[in-house]
Order: sequence, then structure tokens, then C-alpha cells
Amino acid sequence: MPRAPGQVDEHKSQAILTAASELFVEKGAGASMAEIARRAGVSKQTLYNRYPSKAHIGRALAARRSDAITAPLRAEGAPEEVLAAVAEALIVKVRENQRGASLRGVALMSPEAPELAAAIYDAGPGESLRRLAAWMAEQDRQGVLAVPDAQQAAEMFAGMTLGHGHLRAILGVPHPPLADVPARARDVARRFFRAFAVD
Repeated sequence: MPRAPGQVDEHKSQAILTAASELFVEKGAGASMAEIARRAGVSKQTLYNRYPSKAHIGRALAARRSDAITAPLRAEGAPEEVLAAVAEALIVKVRENQRGASLRGVALMSPEAPELAAAIYDAGPGESLRRLAAWMAEQDRQGVLAVPDAQQAAEMFAGMTLGHGHLRAILGVPHPPLADVPARARDVARRFFRAFAVD
């Protein structure tokens, strides 16, 4: 059955994002829109209709990751459990082999395509920090935590969670063994709550 006018074939959009992610890892900013369309199995017109530029593709890829990492912030649950779930998502993502390759790809393209790197950061890690900061500000408002600077606290939480994880991923250095990711995530959340406990 033909699609209604304006209806988007999600399979094609996903194929484009998958192809772009692979090519960004392989070639950095040197990956062309034509190569992305070819690998995705779509026409250039289809590609440009959905994503007018590599920056749009980068933002879509980063936004997808941000949505997955911050999903627990939109769920019901005890605040410490919510933070533990976010920490677990961060740890799992940074330890994925493909994630490390993606980070290296972005790092490689940064000098030659700073606008693309900035778009990816803003839609991904930047957006995740904004969402986390907004959630922390709400916890402060409710008297659950004492967070005078929510943005700074969000960055502290990410740093506590990831340690050198991002650096290892970018450099392709193996991560040390971590037998129990959920336990590590719960420990980070517990320590954060102690650090920002209400007096």
C-alpha cells in the first residue's frame, strides 16, 4: 500500500543513521552525503529530504543516544534509583565498542568540521547534561537534594560515573573489567546523594 503524502518510512531513516554512523567512524567528516545514501540504499533525494546536511545527521544520531541515556529521568521511581539507572546507561554506553569508535570518529572530525562536532555535542552530551541538570534542579526545589548549581552538579555526576571512560573510548584503550555494572551505578548514585544531601 502506498504511503500517504508526508508519511516517512522509518526503515529508511534508520538505514541512513546506521550508514552515517558507520561512515563517520571510518572516515570522520570526510564521509560524503553520497556515500551515506549509497550505503543506506536510498537515493540522495531521500537522504536530503530527511537530513539536509551531515550536521543534521550528527544531531539525530546524538539525540537518539541522549534519549536512551536520559530515559530514566522521565520514569517514576525513587530519586536515587533514577540516578542509578542514568549512571548504568552512561556506563554501558561508554563501554560499548561501537560507542568508542563513534567517539573517535567525532574526535577526528572536530578540527576539520567544528560545526558538525558542535552540533553532535549539543544534541547528545550537551542535551543529556541539560536534562540531568533540570531534573536535579527539580530535586532541589522539592527538598530531596541540596543542589545550588544544577549544571555543575550534573557535570560532577557524569564525571563520577564515567571516570576515564570517555578518554579510554576515544583512545581505543581497553576498559578495566567491571563485573557488576548495576552495582557500580548504584554506588555512584549513593555517593552523589550523600554529597548533595539536604542538611
